[in-house]
Amino acid sequence: MTDSFLLTDLYQLAMMQAYLEAGETDIAVFEFFVRKLPPGRNFLVAAGLDQVLDYLETLTVSEEDLSWLAGSGRFSPRLIDYLRGFRFTGEVAAMPEGTVFFPDEPILRLTAPLPEAQYVETRIVNLLQFETLIASKAARMRLAAGARTLVDFGLRRAHGSEAGLLAARAAYLAGFDASATVLAEKCFGVPAVGTMAHSFVQAHDSETAAFLSFARARPDNLTLLIDTYDTEEGARKVVRLAPNLRAEGIEIGAVRLDSGDLVALAVKVRQILDQGGLPAVRILASGGLDEHRIRALLTAGAPIDGFGIGTSLTTSADAPAFDCAYKLQEYAGLARRKRSAGKATWPGRKQVWRRFDADGRMAGDTISVAGDPQEGQPLLQPVMRNGRRLGPAPSLAESRDHAARQRAGLPEAMTALEDSRGYPVTIAPALRALAQEVDRRIDVLNARDA
Repeated sequence: MTDSFLLTDLYQLAMMQAYLEAGETDIAVFEFFVRKLPPGRNFLVAAGLDQVLDYLETLTVSEEDLSWLAGSGRFSPRLIDYLRGFRFTGEVAAMPEGTVFFPDEPILRLTAPLPEAQYVETRIVNLLQFETLIASKAARMRLAAGARTLVDFGLRRAHGSEAGLLAARAAYLAGFDASATVLAEKCFGVPAVGTMAHSFVQAHDSETAAFLSFARARPDNLTLLIDTYDTEEGARKVVRLAPNLRAEGIEIGAVRLDSGDLVALAVKVRQILDQGGLPAVRILASGGLDEHRIRALLTAGAPIDGFGIGTSLTTSADAPAFDCAYKLQEYAGLARRKRSAGKATWPGRKQVWRRFDADGRMAGDTISVAGDPQEGQPLLQPVMRNGRRLGPAPSLAESRDHAARQRAGLPEAMTALEDSRGYPVTIAPALRALAQEVDRRIDVLNARDA
């Protein structure tokens, strides 16, 4: 149902009708940005652009949806006629997926006739907010884990099937190595990996029988879950089984711990494996982990080689939403702004320029009107015109590499898991002057209405 034209807020359709009735169909400019960072965050990672562009490029109104709208009695014949053959005809500029960004910086700028630009708000916010949320969470976990393996285990705890699938994509983009979600491999090329559940062990008369059965059925990249009963004894059974399996051409790649004191158990299991001649067998851990727990485990010296992350990743449990917005910044050639207390916006079409220090690390950003070039690299790039992509989308692997370079370019203080000193984002004089000009115009107009 996610491809239905009706997957929107009612007020988008109501506003479309009102715009059409008033003849308000000139070109509008909207921008998507985040107002402030969630607690503990020092940066965000842009994600979801590919899904947004797919949505815009394929946007249509089916006969079924059109019939439902007409039959609902809520909408005028004029709107129904307008929607026949409807498609998105505008243009988009955006930061590439994987780009690090900060509050007030637009990561997407959309230009289109006002009814079109208004209608697409709901789905654009839905896609960008969620994937950016998960990518930003995943990037923190990558920073905490260093080079150790990270796997997304979160589909079953995600808030719906689409969320679980897109979380796997966003996490991989931001640095995870794989996902347990099989469909993510088919749709996006995210490597699908998996081990076994406790139920598999429980279904057998003995743990050894379970290990042997699974190893013979799934010999490649074999990982055994050893904490169903007694973790240390499970590790010893792995040691005893290893020679027999090797004789069958099967190598045990890893064991997984999912409960208990992971530091103490990992140390003991490592000793058992090493003393049993299995120093190459890796130890993976899962079970209620997040970036803080990963850091604590590694700081305590736990010999863990990789982590499976579920709930805390796919729900971004500590920060499940952003204070983000998709706001009108220009209409009919005039800059516009919102002046609500605590939610004021900077007007006009904007660009973000980023400066770097001698070591190639990010040194500061400047936001200004698009026609006011600043020192540094412009981050918003044209990606769509006339409702069609300007070229092939970067592959997910390319976006993932870009995200890795962005992480490597963060100032060291910004890689902490706690609040750091703020990254310098400057509002250019030209943008401040435009805001003052818009305010004066609004004040004059409002005075006439008084």
